[in-house]
Amino acid sequence: MTAPRRPLAARAAAFREMTDRARIGRRSVRRRAEGMTAADVAQALEDARFLARQEARHEPVTDDGRGRAELAEWERLERLLAAAAPNAVYGPDLDDVVQAELAAGAASPTARDAALRETPRSAVDADGLREPGEDDTPERTGETPRGRRGRP
Repeated sequence: MTAPRRPLAARAAAFREMTDRARIGRRSVRRRAEGMTAADVAQALEDARFLARQEARHEPVTDDGRGRAELAEWERLERLLAAAAPNAVYGPDLDDVVQAELAAGAASPTARDAALRETPRSAVDADGLREPGEDDTPERTGETPRGRRGRP
C-alpha cells in the first residue's frame, strides 16, 4: 500500500513557497551585502535605485516583486548599519530579521514533518481499517523495516 498523495492545494502551496520571488530577492541582497560596511551598502543602494529607474523606463513592466523587494532590503540594511556601531560590517549575526527567519525555518520543517507523519495514520484510523494497538510492532506483524511481510 502506498502512502496517499498530498492534496493538490498543498502541493501547489509548496510550489508557490519555493518560487517566492520577493524572498529570493531579499536573500540575494543579504548574500551580496555580507561583509559590506555602511558606505558599501549606501553605494549598493544607490546602484539599486539607478537600476530600478532604468528598468522602469526601458524594460517591459513585469511586476514579480523581486526588484522592489531587493530595493527595500538594501534600504533596510542601510538603516541597520547606520544604527550599528561605527565601522560595523553586515553579517547574519548582526541582523535580527535574519535570525528570526532562521529560527522560524528551523521550527517549520519539524512541525510540517510531524503533520505529514500524523496525516496518513489518522486517515487510516478514521476509515476503520486498523485499530491501533500495542501489538502492531514489526516483530508481531511479521513486517520488515520497509513495511513488507517477510518471506516464509
